[in-house]
Amino acid sequence: MVEKSIFERIIDRELSANIVHEDELCIAFHDLDPQAPLHVLICPKKRINMISEALAEDLDVLGHLLLVAPVVAAAEGYADAFRLTINNGSGAGQTVFHLHIHLMAGRLFSWPPG
Repeated sequence: MVEKSIFERIIDRELSANIVHEDELCIAFHDLDPQAPLHVLICPKKRINMISEALAEDLDVLGHLLLVAPVVAAAEGYADAFRLTINNGSGAGQTVFHLHIHLMAGRLFSWPPG
């Protein structure tokens, strides 16, 4: 059996988190090490290790995550400007292998990100 990810432990309420959104498909909570004034992680409740492992059957949940992002941004006071980031694999900076979108806002972001 695969060990639960930290996000699954949050979903199951084994760990506490500052949850800002939850529905049947996903959960969103503040990052413990924020890189911007607003830094929320949006995670599917279904464990998908990384975006490259998503399947066609995950289409609805993946789309849902993107639709939740602007709702959370607006609720947190950042409807007009925010950044979404998905890291895929350790070489891209992924440290928790449970797909999640970083929603960040409240500061200027450079391009390219780095």
